Amino acid sequence: MDLIEMWGTMGAVAKGVAVVLFIMSMWSFGVAVERIFTFVQARSQSKLFAPQVAKHLKEGRLKEAIALASSKNYRYSHLAKVVGAGLQEYQFQMESGGGLSREDLMDTVRRSIQRASALTANDLKKGVPALATIGSTAPFVGLLGTVVGVINAFQGIGASGSAGIGAVSVGISEALVETALGLVVAIPAVWFYNFLTGRVEYFNVEMDNSSSELVDFFIKKTA
Repeated sequence: MDLIEMWGTMGAVAKGVAVVLFIMSMWSFGVAVERIFTFVQARSQSKLFAPQVAKHLKEGRLKEAIALASSKNYRYSHLAKVVGAGLQEYQFQMESGGGLSREDLMDTVRRSIQRASALTANDLKKGVPALATIGSTAPFVGLLGTVVGVINAFQGIGASGSAGIGAVSVGISEALVETALGLVVAIPAVWFYNFLTGRVEYFNVEMDNSSSELVDFFIKKTA
């Protein structure tokens, strides 16, 4: 019996479970593709952004560095978002004439950078927790379909009065398909989750390093 014939003989609950697993699978792959695209863009744009903004800062062109960080060409760059927030805060404090001491000025810039880093990290993780949920629950959803299928198979035995293997083999095979579907959905979701989580951690390290370098630059500039 092929899968199409199995689908035709499945009960309403088994079909409902299969539909839920299909939706979970599409959601998982959709999140993975979207996040991978975003991460590739973030990495490539950040590699281009870092040397250019460093050049502007070394030459004392703060406004050009801010304009570069705000450019649409670097809208995916996590470094541009964090560095841009620090640069804008520093420029605002210097132009407002608030009279802050160097220590207070650096604290203000650090807080601005930390807020930007937290928001950027949250944006990078968008959708990733859903992969963990799918990876952990899909096998149980498939198991639910299997249990329901086994119950229906044994009810069929009771109704027919026959205990032979042929009476339940079709029902058991249909039930086990649900477990297989659950595993097929869960395994890629776990792989994607682990991969994307590793990339997010890598980006967080890059943002921390860039933040420290920017603060060090301001400290030297105001010394």
